[in-house]
Amino acid sequence: MFNNIPPITRNIIIINIVVYLIANFLYYPSLYNTLSGFYPFSPNFKSWQIITHMFMHAPFREPGGFMHILFNMFTLFSFGPVLEQVLGEKKYILLYFASGLGSFFLFNLWNFVEAQQIISGLQSLGLSASEIYSKAGIDYLGDLRISATTQEGVELSNQYYALLKSPMMGASGAIFGVVAAFATLYPDAKIGIMFIPVPIKVKYLLPIIVVISVYLGVSGNGGSVAHLAHVGGALVGWLLARIWKKHLYRFN
Repeated sequence: MFNNIPPITRNIIIINIVVYLIANFLYYPSLYNTLSGFYPFSPNFKSWQIITHMFMHAPFREPGGFMHILFNMFTLFSFGPVLEQVLGEKKYILLYFASGLGSFFLFNLWNFVEAQQIISGLQSLGLSASEIYSKAGIDYLGDLRISATTQEGVELSNQYYALLKSPMMGASGAIFGVVAAFATLYPDAKIGIMFIPVPIKVKYLLPIIVVISVYLGVSGNGGSVAHLAHVGGALVGWLLARIWKKHLYRFN
């Protein structure tokens, strides 16, 4: 069955699985620190992380870690082959990686807004954000004490520290772009999802998911899930599919 999957989708799934096994069983946690996508103004950010974060998934040791890659690869397996065959390999590759880049951009644009608010709050309390920055490096082993003495200062310092040290990872943004493109090209297709007893047309389901993701991402109620990364990927996938839809049969 696996050999019947179109080559690009098949290879992406294989690469994700291989990287997951290597990261968790051979080079843990060093590979996570190197390849996950840190905030671009973090001391832990490297340029290649813009791409490599798409092949990293929650560690096997963490609760639900295995489900992260399992759900992503199953979703790609469900929607990817159709789009790869319809769009062709070049456009499909562009769709996938452009959506992943879009997810990284939107997620970190919001991180930038939050970081500026935190830095402004620290400055108003007479505190320096550079103090937190200097201690946020993955390899930093020095003193973690900070000069903040008030509860507000400690909370802001902890928020900035977490922002600098918490990376995004996963293929979800790229896969959301694939799903959004599928919904744009085949809006009346019906799919079944858990907890809903009847199939739903994707043209109704996708906007609901995007709105919920925006709310959870902006409100901060989404836990450790990078909801705005999903939105960024979906927007890129939707835009590319809209452009290609007009000339789809001419190109193919």
